[in-house]
Amino acid sequence: MSGTSSSPRPGSRRLWSSALGLLAAAALAVGVNMLADRLAPRARLDLTAQRLYTLSDGTRSVLQGLQDPVTLRYFYSRRLGSAVPAYGAYAERVRAMLEEYVAVSGGKVRLEVFDPEPFSETEDRALAFGLQGVPVDQSGEQVYFGLAGLNLLDDERTIPFFQPERERFLEFDLTRLVFELSNPRRPVIGVLSPLPLNGDARMMRMMRGGPAGQPYAVMQSLRQFFTVQDVALDAQRIGDDVQVLIVAHPQELSDATLYAIDQFVMRGGKLIALVDPHSEGQAGRPGPGGRPPSDTASHLDRLLNAWGIEAPRGEVVLDLRGAWRVRANPTDRVQAVDYVAWFNMQGDSLSDAEVATAQLNQVTVASTGQVRRREGASVEFVPLLTTSDRSGTMPVERVRENPDPAQILADFRPDGQRRVIGARVRGELASAFPDGPPSPPEGAERPADFPAHRARSEGAANFVVLADADLLEDRFWVRVQDFFGQQVATPISDNGALLANLVDTFAGGDALISLRSRGESLRPFTVVEEIRRDADARFRQTERQLQERLQQTERRLRELRQGQGQGQGQQGSGAVITPEQRAEIDAARAQILETRRQLRAVQLELRRDIEGMETWLRIVNIAAVPLLLTIFAVGLGLARARRRAAARA
Repeated sequence: MSGTSSSPRPGSRRLWSSALGLLAAAALAVGVNMLADRLAPRARLDLTAQRLYTLSDGTRSVLQGLQDPVTLRYFYSRRLGSAVPAYGAYAERVRAMLEEYVAVSGGKVRLEVFDPEPFSETEDRALAFGLQGVPVDQSGEQVYFGLAGLNLLDDERTIPFFQPERERFLEFDLTRLVFELSNPRRPVIGVLSPLPLNGDARMMRMMRGGPAGQPYAVMQSLRQFFTVQDVALDAQRIGDDVQVLIVAHPQELSDATLYAIDQFVMRGGKLIALVDPHSEGQAGRPGPGGRPPSDTASHLDRLLNAWGIEAPRGEVVLDLRGAWRVRANPTDRVQAVDYVAWFNMQGDSLSDAEVATAQLNQVTVASTGQVRRREGASVEFVPLLTTSDRSGTMPVERVRENPDPAQILADFRPDGQRRVIGARVRGELASAFPDGPPSPPEGAERPADFPAHRARSEGAANFVVLADADLLEDRFWVRVQDFFGQQVATPISDNGALLANLVDTFAGGDALISLRSRGESLRPFTVVEEIRRDADARFRQTERQLQERLQQTERRLRELRQGQGQGQGQQGSGAVITPEQRAEIDAARAQILETRRQLRAVQLELRRDIEGMETWLRIVNIAAVPLLLTIFAVGLGLARARRRAAARA
């Protein structure tokens, strides 16, 4: 007999073919990963809703412009993440952001990561940098979550502890730290104002050393962080070293001084202008003749109007929400009344999208005006401070001399509109002096270093307009008290923090100004929260009914027991309870037990409903992508199988 050779069955061939295909696919995946890691080690795709891991153009500009290396030392205790998982998630985002800074900087930013164990040299280094240790449990063990940055000159900048409340500003805080290390000199701030911001020697002599005449608290705060220069009211140019110029309550400035401010902005300088239809601070201080000045208004109309902004001078803004309670006139029956010309702005009145205002709690203004973009202007207009919809306007004359708060309140009619008190403006500007510099004031000569005229701004200009200069006045945002001979100022509003934040942001240049608040990495299950609220509303009504029934039954039981005691007292210790009384007591007890059982069932059902839905949502969120990919792969395989079968047929 001749032997017959057996060939592999078709099913066996298909099995081997599938196995080889899987091995080839795995090898291809490993090869692609290795090739991508070699050719594009930093390539990544940010699919978060708010682009949490994508650096802004401002940050990229700072990092790519670094001349000298900056070392960032990141101290994070893993013990903190294991004890509080929310911190662990935030720490991963911080580290991912820092690694992105290293990549974008082209090696100019160097990152070192440390896990400070208790009583270790690493912990000593964290303490030496001034990082904040926090106890994680009752044992007293300290954990760390901070950053220390150094440059070649050994200048240091630190973030003592990454607070979750500032997660929206993580990129801003990191970029500012790097920027300050690359520009270690203190920013120079120019101040031009007729107000006695640096103190009034005449008032100090009159008050014999009292708090009157002292420098404004806001100026003392600025001098802690910046180099502050006074700019003369008749200045014809602003020094090149001034980065930010504060013009507070400008009155009767000459064309030469207005031109100096205009050209400062055209050259790229940052301006913070505070104008006011009525200065309460100026009206409350006697002038050289002993009487307050009659003109208490200020404006920069020539400049602002040319730049697309207007701040009306003939009216003040009133707001019923946040109005100050002040003493009424002695002839009125009421002791206090809401003075709607002085009010606090809180909540949605403070922009949470701007770094300068997002973390403020309250800003106080007095007899303020409003700011708006002129019709047809092309500048970007970003509100910082906004009234509530319970605001309105009134002629400024009503608040200038002997205002009557009660009568103003009686005549006030909110119109439902929201008005902008302060705004940040950005855009390419044309000079308010298109024909060039004006003639110098009579008797004055033009400075020798007078710069050439600029008809337009260098790129996009940035400035802030606030329609109230009184927010600088101490009495509207600090309480000054004597503490063993020392004057201690306690803030009651965030006016000083507002100005400091604006200066800080502007001093960082266009890169920091362009940064906005970002989202948070911890996203709540909003659907679960809605279900929780709906379930709570549905079950709480049933729970309340059961609680009322339980209280009524317990009250009836107490009455029966009290009746039992009275009967014993009357009939002696051997008195017996009637069968009817015993049955009613037993029924009341049974009803209490049943009501408590139903109450527990309602509470259990509430938790079960919420937890069940939350579990399903988590499963869907976690398994949705793999499930979709599996379905896609199976569908693709079936389609290919059908095509092959059709081709063989």
